This record gives sequence, structure tokens and C-alpha cells, in this order.
Amino acid sequence: MAFSLPHIDSRRPYSPPFSYKDKSATAGGARAVVSSYTAVALAFLRQYPLSRMRHASPRKIGQENAALIMLVRNSELHEALTSMRMMEDRFNKKFRYPWIFLNDDDFTEEFINYTSGMASGDTKYGKIGIEQWSMPQHIDQEEVERRMEEMVRKNVIYAGSMSYRHMCRYNSGFFYRHPLVAPYDWYWRVEPGVEYFCDLNYDPFTYMRENNKTYGFVMSMYEYRVTIETLWDSTREFLEDHPQFIAANNALDFFVDNHSPSAEGDTTISGNYNLCHFWSNFEIADLRFWRSEAYQSYFDYLDKLGGFFYERWGDAPIHSLAAGLFLPKSKIHHFGDIGYRHPPYARCPQVESMHQSGQCLCSRHEHFDDDGYSCLPRWWKVAGKSPGADVKPPEI
Repeated sequence: MAFSLPHIDSRRPYSPPFSYKDKSATAGGARAVVSSYTAVALAFLRQYPLSRMRHASPRKIGQENAALIMLVRNSELHEALTSMRMMEDRFNKKFRYPWIFLNDDDFTEEFINYTSGMASGDTKYGKIGIEQWSMPQHIDQEEVERRMEEMVRKNVIYAGSMSYRHMCRYNSGFFYRHPLVAPYDWYWRVEPGVEYFCDLNYDPFTYMRENNKTYGFVMSMYEYRVTIETLWDSTREFLEDHPQFIAANNALDFFVDNHSPSAEGDTTISGNYNLCHFWSNFEIADLRFWRSEAYQSYFDYLDKLGGFFYERWGDAPIHSLAAGLFLPKSKIHHFGDIGYRHPPYARCPQVESMHQSGQCLCSRHEHFDDDGYSCLPRWWKVAGKSPGADVKPPEI
């Protein structure tokens, strides 16, 4: 149904549709006009709720072909809104990049209504195909169950969760292929229930493009060895067959202690993996890297081995090893000026002026960068420090 309000010609003085000479007519006419306008307005709002009108066609301000991506369930609505509120307040309200929500189930009307109301940009909702969220036919299900039970006995985190394994496999090899994601070049991965502590007054997508960066992270840590027992050997075996994918001046010295980056023409990867990886619940990266022949071939090779299910390979070490070995180290960026919490860890930029100015609100003493489990000191050693990570807080 289409609605139209009475036409008013702005070039002429407005004359009400009743006469002021007759007070009774005036009152009755006024009531009639108000009633008419109210009926039209209410009918319009029933068809076009304010939450929908507000975001029906938002004008994107950011200049990059980028999107914010969240893998989330309907039951995580509150956690999703918490993350969105902070992301919008700290960054996206200034740029209005679109949000893409992905789920292995259909999104509910409630989820769509609330998240679209929170977003400053466009919102899109996609369902993951069952073939990308299920166990491939070549996997021995009985062996998977046996190994899961063994890991449960060892108290390995998420050891008994099949959905966690599906999530890690999806984030490793499929999210960037989703039809809603396919048109974009850049993404910022946003998890439900995370916090952002600092205003970001520049566009990180533009920064990545202008500075020839491919992969960005905020925290780095050690992986649980029991979850990736064979990943390093599998990666080395893959590169023995595909040495052309090894980048010169890569981050091999970050992954293998007392090692040098690969030199031009190196065709082998040696040494023992120290388990360091970039924590992938925060990623700002170039989607074209995941779509590259090098990464696609790597993922397909790993997927056939079944480590996502037999062990519990995570997308974090897989993304990290790919970026660190297939790219020059200079293409990897640590966002030291971004304050971030993903339970149970948080990091807070250390520069005094970022706190005095009100740009950041977080405890500089709650800072995972300096934790014994953090791999950032190793990264700083081989790549240097980035702005925001180079000043210690005053002692109390």
C-alpha cells in the first residue's frame, strides 16, 4: 500500500482546510485534519517501523570495499548486541560499514530486528550450507568419537564439542566463500561478547590498503599442543609439494625459535613449531588472500587430512601459519592502538595520551601483551613494535 500526505505548496502561504471565522468549525475541522494525519502516519509506521526506516538505505561513509562479519547463533543475541554497540560507538558510526551475520540456522525475526536497529550501516543475514557445517564423508566418525573422548579425559578445552570443530573448519576454509561475503575485499571479524576500549578515529581498512598490509591482529598466544599435534608436520609436507608458496622474508622466525625468515628461493621449512599464533577472534584482513591459490590449496590439503575433527585444529593457527609463511612479514600488522577484550584475555594500549584524551578507557595493568602466555614479545623481537604498544604504565 502506498501512502501520501496532503500536498503543501511552499511558494504560497499555507491555508488550513477550515475557516477560523467559525470556532466550532475550527475545532471540528482541526480534529478532523489531525485525525486524518494521525491515521496516515500510524498506517505508514505499521508498514515501515522506525527501526527499519532508520537503516533502510544507510549511506556508507567508509571508502573501502569492506564489511564487518560475525558468525553467531540466535541464542547469542545479547552478546552480539554488546559487541555491536561497542563497535558502533568506537568505530563504525563514523564509517557505516555493512554488517554480515552468518549462522548454521535461519536467523529469527527478533535477531534481525534488534541487530538491524543497532547497526549504523546495512545488515545482511546468511545461512551456512550443511555441506560446510558437517563432517565430510571421508572422515572416520568412530575414530573421531574415540579421540574426542580421549581429549575429554585430558580436560582439553572444547574437546567434546562437535560444533566447535565445525566452527573452526568453517572459519578456516569457507566463510570467505559465502555469497554475502564474496563481493567484498576486506573484513573485520567481530565475535559475540567482545569489548573495544578505544575510539578508532581512522579507517583500518584504508590503512591496510595504503600500507600494503594483508593481515592484522591484536593479540598473539600459544596454542594447546594437544589440539594440533600434527598440524606443523602437515604444513611442512604441504610446502614440500608446493615450495612456490613460501614467501621470502616471511615470519618463520616468529614460529620457530632461533630461526631466520625464509630467504629468496628457499624451498624448505625446518625447525620445531613454538605454538605461537595470532588470536583470530580479532582479524582485519584482505579476503583476497584467503581466496588465493596458495591458501585454497593449503586448506584443501588440511581438510582432507581430517585434523579439524581427529585433533581439534583451530582456525587461529591455520590462518597464522598461512599468513606467516605465504606472506612477507611486512604485510602483517599488529594493531597496538586497539584496546580489546575477548574473555578471558584483554589488552589495553599503553600510551598515556590515549587515556588522558579519553580515547581509551581500560586498565593498562590488565594487559595480555605482557602475560607469560603472550607471544607478542616474540613478535616485537622479529617485527618491531607498533604504535600503542610501546609505553609501559606507571607503577602504582
